[in-house]
Amino acid sequence: MPKSDGKRAQTARSGGMLRWNPNAAGIDVGGASHYVAVPEDRDPQPVREFAAFTGDLYRMADWLRGCGIQSVAMESTGVYWIPVFQVLEERGFEVKLVDARQLKRVPGRKTDVADCQWLQQLHSFGLLAGAFRPDDQVCVLRSYMRQRSMLVTYASQHVQHMQKALVQMNLQLQFVIDDITGATGMRIIRAILAGERDPHRLANLRDGRCKSDAATIAKALQGDWRAEHLFVLQQAVELVESYQAKIAACDERIQAYLQTFTDRSDGQPLPKGRPPRAGRHDLHFDATAELFRLTGVDLTLINGLEAHTIMTVLSETGLDMTKWPTSGHFGSWLGLAPNNRISGGKVLGRRTIPSANRAAAALRLAAQSLHHSKSALGAFLRRKAAQKGMPKAITATAYNLSLDNDCKPAVIRAG
Repeated sequence: MPKSDGKRAQTARSGGMLRWNPNAAGIDVGGASHYVAVPEDRDPQPVREFAAFTGDLYRMADWLRGCGIQSVAMESTGVYWIPVFQVLEERGFEVKLVDARQLKRVPGRKTDVADCQWLQQLHSFGLLAGAFRPDDQVCVLRSYMRQRSMLVTYASQHVQHMQKALVQMNLQLQFVIDDITGATGMRIIRAILAGERDPHRLANLRDGRCKSDAATIAKALQGDWRAEHLFVLQQAVELVESYQAKIAACDERIQAYLQTFTDRSDGQPLPKGRPPRAGRHDLHFDATAELFRLTGVDLTLINGLEAHTIMTVLSETGLDMTKWPTSGHFGSWLGLAPNNRISGGKVLGRRTIPSANRAAAALRLAAQSLHHSKSALGAFLRRKAAQKGMPKAITATAYNLSLDNDCKPAVIRAG
């Protein structure tokens, strides 16, 4: 059958189905241009191509408005969808960002029609569900937190470069102190870069809280002072310090932006809870107090959840947990709930779906920290680790962390 006849046959077959969204359009998002499809009765040329320039996006919105379009569906392609989404949302359209995995699950021969026409047809029949996207205020906070996470990652890479340079000079500093970027480690490294070579003088720079004594540290500082490795160490230290300054500036912006959120604490003082654990990647302000002002509750009382973890989760989910009907929906969105595949009453598999969800990653790190905890969650982690192995135990514990005692999302009390 010719391709055009195939399109007419498909249209005829779909004519008997109820169109839930008759004023729907579909957009195939690309890097240089976007293809837009509207119902065939709305324009003599129902599929048009628009360049990715801002002016063309506004021209696209005007054309869609002239065609009587109210709702638009598009795939989440890289970051190219963001300007399109923002322009259309600004113009008052209902925009659905569709996960590409949804289109793979919907039956049909996608190659028979253009991508944008396929999206338009599926959306008009109500077969597409929009992906979760928090409100604009939370999106701004999310951008700041993601930028901070990227800076921390880059800084960590240069810390590894510092460790490599030290090892190449046979300076085994990482075996006698916990963190070479801590107080003791940075004092010693700066003194080395300043020209000090006496291991005993370097060891005397240790902080009083350091567990290793000066004699042990001095043994680790007897090395081969090669100029090329010292040069690499110097550059790595400068890069780490540069990124630490950028992280501090990012934290200042985050703290200032948090003041734009509504105060839900009703003027109540922050309840006295467990003392926070100090971490080198912690926010450079009292995040616990800010979170209490935002949510009205102290979520750090939950075992395993520190202020930085909660801030990461809330920047991805927002404060309105009613967008997920149940805790199961929330766990599924996180990618932490079991993906039960059942056929003929037999469970074929329960493995979770692979996901790059940043909130889930933060909860997994929090769950991993409970390995030696004497709390109920810590006991649950150890019990599951003995039964299923540590990776599955961490995922199960992270799922429990996302719930409260009423089996609702834990941060629903903040909504």
